[in-house]
Parts: sequence; C-alpha cells; structure tokens
Amino acid sequence: MRSRILIIDDDRELAAMLAEFLDREGFDVVLAHGAPEPPLELPAGAPPDLIVLDVMLPGRNGFDLLRELRARESRLPILMLTARGDAVDRILGLELGADDYLSKPFDPRELAARIRAVLRRASTPAAASGTDTGDGEELRAGVLLLDLARRRVDYGGHAVEVTGAEFRVLARLVRDAGRLVSRADLTEEALGRKLTLYDRAIDTHVSNLRRKLERAGGLGIEIRAVRGAGYELLAEPAP
Repeated sequence: MRSRILIIDDDRELAAMLAEFLDREGFDVVLAHGAPEPPLELPAGAPPDLIVLDVMLPGRNGFDLLRELRARESRLPILMLTARGDAVDRILGLELGADDYLSKPFDPRELAARIRAVLRRASTPAAASGTDTGDGEELRAGVLLLDLARRRVDYGGHAVEVTGAEFRVLARLVRDAGRLVSRADLTEEALGRKLTLYDRAIDTHVSNLRRKLERAGGLGIEIRAVRGAGYELLAEPAP
C-alpha cells in the first residue's frame, strides 16, 4: 500500500514539486498551504501516515501546529522543514515532538529517504528496537516497562506519552541497560539514518525523555551521558 503523506507548506511551488516527486516515489500526497485556526482537521477517512511540516507558515507557525498535533497524536510521525543553519528551530522542533528535521534547501531524494526511514521505524516498533524478549512484547529495566506491541511506556505505575522516535531511543537504551550505546547507533535505531556532523537530534530526544520521566515522578532510572560517546541507561532493581 502507498503511504499517505500530508505536506503543510505555504510555498505552493515547492509543495507542488514535492508532491509530484513523492508521487513518483510511491507515496500518496495531500497538500495544505497554511496553518488553519485550531483545531487542525486531518483528512477524514484516510489520515496521513506522516506529516511534513514547515516551520515558517503564515498566521500560526509550524511550532503551533506541532504542539497541537502532539497533544492529540503522540505517535503520528512528523518531519519538520527548517531554515538551513537555524539550530534553534531544529532543536525547538525536536523538543516539541518532531521525529526528525530537514533543512531547506534540500534534495527531494533526501526527503524521500527520510520519510521512508521514519515510516519504516514507525511501522515496526518491536523490530526497530532490535529486541528479542522471548514473547517479543515487553522490555523492563527496574520500574520502567515498555510494551513494544502497543508502544506504551509505564514508569513506576505512571503512563508516559512519548513520540515514536523517543520510544525507539528508549527501547534501545532499555535493551542495553547498563551498557553504553553510541549516538551513531541511536540515530540509526530511532531515525533510520547515519549520524552526521553537528547532528543533535538524538541528544534532544534523550533530553525530552529525561524530562518526561522526571515529570512522571518515578525513581531509580537514569539516562547517563558519556561525553563524546553516547548514553547508557542505569536502573535500580524494581522493589
């Protein structure tokens, strides 16, 4: 089946070119050219499998839409389009829940590759986590429990809402609890692409996870940064 992509970008010429290219690449594309007043209505009957969302929109900007979408759809994959060199936009988009970003101007082939990578990881959460847990359904580290089939996170009895990319980062860290996981491995695991120079996407996803786990109020879990190397998850035994 062809995946359905919703592109929200006020640059009509660019959006039309991307729609034509992605159609040839095997995607069904729906276009929107602005940020409608809340609530944003997703296409009825055939909701998108992924949203490509530009930061710079008239009226409400892309960040406003991202906040709204994440409040309603925590797992819907969202790829942000940002201005080249604007690290603030990239980091803010990831902090608000974007799965990945691409800087303008970009090669449409890179966009198609990013879309495929995010969709591939989103469609197979257990396989994407590289997990083999016997029944293939749960991962546990101390008071932290991941339901791979439903992509749910329980932290000391509290449900934690995470994005698809955050879930895949957490699953890999839990699977290798107590061992260092490199940023390169986490990038391939969560985003389906190679780590590039100055790429801070994984660091932002880890920061989001720390904040969400702290808000949940659980104890006994730490995601420790190893400078220049990666991250490791440390878990105290569950009581």
